[in-house]
Amino acid sequence: MKRMWLLFSQTVTVLVAAYFVVATLQPGWLGKGTTRSGAGISLLEAPATPAAQPVAGSFSVAARKAAPAVVSINTSKAVRHPRSNDPWFQFFFGDQGSQAQAGLGSGVIVSPDGYILTNNHVVEGADEIEVTLNDSRRARAKVIGTDPDTDLAILRIELDKLPVIVLGNSDALAVGDQVLAIGNPFGVGQTVTSGIVSALGRTQLGINTFENFIQTDAAINPGNSGGALVDVNGNLMGINTAIYSRSGGSMGIGFAIPVSTARMVLDGIVKDGQVTRGWIGVEPNELSPELAETFGVKATEGVIITGVLQDGPAAQAGMRPGDVIVRVEGKNVANVSELLTAVAALKPGEASPFVVQRGDKMVELNISPGVRPRPQRNVRR
Repeated sequence: MKRMWLLFSQTVTVLVAAYFVVATLQPGWLGKGTTRSGAGISLLEAPATPAAQPVAGSFSVAARKAAPAVVSINTSKAVRHPRSNDPWFQFFFGDQGSQAQAGLGSGVIVSPDGYILTNNHVVEGADEIEVTLNDSRRARAKVIGTDPDTDLAILRIELDKLPVIVLGNSDALAVGDQVLAIGNPFGVGQTVTSGIVSALGRTQLGINTFENFIQTDAAINPGNSGGALVDVNGNLMGINTAIYSRSGGSMGIGFAIPVSTARMVLDGIVKDGQVTRGWIGVEPNELSPELAETFGVKATEGVIITGVLQDGPAAQAGMRPGDVIVRVEGKNVANVSELLTAVAALKPGEASPFVVQRGDKMVELNISPGVRPRPQRNVRR
């Protein structure tokens, strides 16, 4: 009896093992997942999965959370020939009138009150701005304010039950974090692309006056400007702004403005009608061996001041040409871009400590910044 029981158990074990091998390598032999098409063809189908359960590694939850708040922005402006007012031009060609020029971009709804973040270059000079939501609703948008120094603009629309994106903490981003870019590239419709954070704190790109970009390899193309860069939880990390490209399309180098900067611009424009930044009235330059020798400076790091505005905040605090600014409010500054950003973040009228190297000595100056003058720009029509 014991021998027969042993033989039975061995037989069952072999059959179960054979079943699993066949089920894994040749499921069709067992008819597992087999179905018949309308033409009577035998086909294999994957087992059904619950619709609410995302596939492992999928970003569908983040996309569903953020995408409704990302809008498409269409602009139009009247453009006249540059010589349309020339009498000789009119004599030979007649009155050409004006032609409508269309523009395309994206934006992000950040408040149920209808406020939308986008890029200044998307709406600059536009006569009309129309916003299209992901649910196909359309509305005319009003420009609340712009900040050319960061290439950001604030729009507002009047619609009910608006989807709103959740603002994340861009300061917590790390190189290698996964991110999604959401926008309307080339006008094909809302698109989601994925990538990682390639670098942080990118400056000296010559795009904006104040630069602190998030670099990503998530595909960003024309029309994505003003769209959302979100994390894997669907929270807003940045506003997509620019790409490095030789072809006009994505080459894996895109730049986004951190949401921390965008929030500061939003608050400033909505509250005061403009962004108020600190200003000390100096002419900064990168510290080079030539400039160090010219001014007799022994510093090896920092930003050298080659000019000081008479009666400006820095001059009143005792700053001189040849001083090298090393720290602002306890934070090291290594280049002109970092100095501009640090000074701009200061509150006008409140004294802040500046550590400068003068010759071979360290000197601390308490400077009360003024309000940074707004740049005079020609609006493109």
